[in-house]
Amino acid sequence: MNNVSFNDYLKDQLKNPAFKQEFDNETTKLESAIALTKVRKEYGLSQRELAVAAKVPQSTIARIEKGSNTSIETLTKIANALGKQLTVSFS
Repeated sequence: MNNVSFNDYLKDQLKNPAFKQEFDNETTKLESAIALTKVRKEYGLSQRELAVAAKVPQSTIARIEKGSNTSIETLTKIANALGKQLTVSFS
C-alpha cells in the first residue's frame, strides 16, 4: 500500500473541475468566517453583542463563523455595525 500525502491527494483532486469549484466555494466561505471572527474579536465583542449591534440573530453570527453561507445584506449589516465598509472583490 502506497502512502499518499494529503497535499498530493488534494492536488490530484483539484484537477477535477467539479471538485475544484466546490473546493473553491468552501474555501471562500471559510475565509469569510475567519475574517468575521477575527474582526469581532479585535473589537472585543461576543457573538451576541455583535448580533445586537447588527440587528441580526446571534445564531446568524454563529453560523457565519462556522462557514455557512449568508447574504450580502447580512454582511452589510454586520459591517455597518462595526463601522466598516463591506468590500466584495473578484480576484
